Amino acid sequence: MSRDHLRILLPVLSLAILLAAVFYMQPRAMSYFGLNLLFNLAVPVVLATIAQMMILMVNDIDLSIGTFVSFCACITATFVQTDPVVGYAILFGAILVYAAMGAIIYARGLPAIVVTLGMSFFWSGMAVLVLPSPGGSAPDWLRALMTAKTPFLPVAIIAPIVIAAIMHYFVKRSALGVLLRGVGGNEQAIERSGWSVMGLKAFAYGVAALFCVLSGMALVGLATSADANIALRYTLLSIAGVILGGGEFTGGRVSPVGAVIGALTLTLAASFLSFLHLSPDWQIGAQGAILIIVLAVRLVFTRREALI
Repeated sequence: MSRDHLRILLPVLSLAILLAAVFYMQPRAMSYFGLNLLFNLAVPVVLATIAQMMILMVNDIDLSIGTFVSFCACITATFVQTDPVVGYAILFGAILVYAAMGAIIYARGLPAIVVTLGMSFFWSGMAVLVLPSPGGSAPDWLRALMTAKTPFLPVAIIAPIVIAAIMHYFVKRSALGVLLRGVGGNEQAIERSGWSVMGLKAFAYGVAALFCVLSGMALVGLATSADANIALRYTLLSIAGVILGGGEFTGGRVSPVGAVIGALTLTLAASFLSFLHLSPDWQIGAQGAILIIVLAVRLVFTRREALI
């Protein structure tokens, strides 16, 4: 079995095992309503995971995703609701700031982990300024979109499938996706070919910011309100989702389909433990345990493949 096949197979197996356990313990979950309940918060987590994947693809890591998604959620629940033009302008400006951050990180040779950690405090402060206490409300159209009753499968399942298909084509099939993966694999070769690595990194950060904006909006559509701390966990969840889905921290090796499956697995793990009436603290620990187990199995197979 090739390493690429293994990267996809392990997250698929982990998701299938969790689903089987949930259906065994709660057969009623094997229904439209049950699946919607299990994957209720999957869409914003998937979008945040794809955002992190874009950053990891160019050999960086983003520790500000959770606070940035929270900021976007606060803007959505306030300005987008009361004054859409101003709200969308703020979100667009935030995307430009993110893209500029990517360009500066490359131009100055700054460590992305330090810069994004600093920016996490900035976005957190901005979120508190916009919404000092939990509140706001979701725009009617957004609430209707996130709670729409689609045939056969709920939105929480259909949306991740669509996102995975679009991002697979973009990352694996498009010329721009190949260039972005090339930046992660060998940025010197890309630069010698005449491409602007700084421009490509700025683009990757901009796309990541766009997915964070969508994540924040989706979260508000589901929660109907916002909070400055509503998505703080998304930073670690997004990293775990990408790695669980077969991605790596270096080399531009990522899998959009695997990242989506990884995000769904982590979402399902939280729902599974909720069925067991365990506290949220245990849910975080279980998500970490799943990640460790999958990575350990991947390492065993990779070493065996190397020996063969």
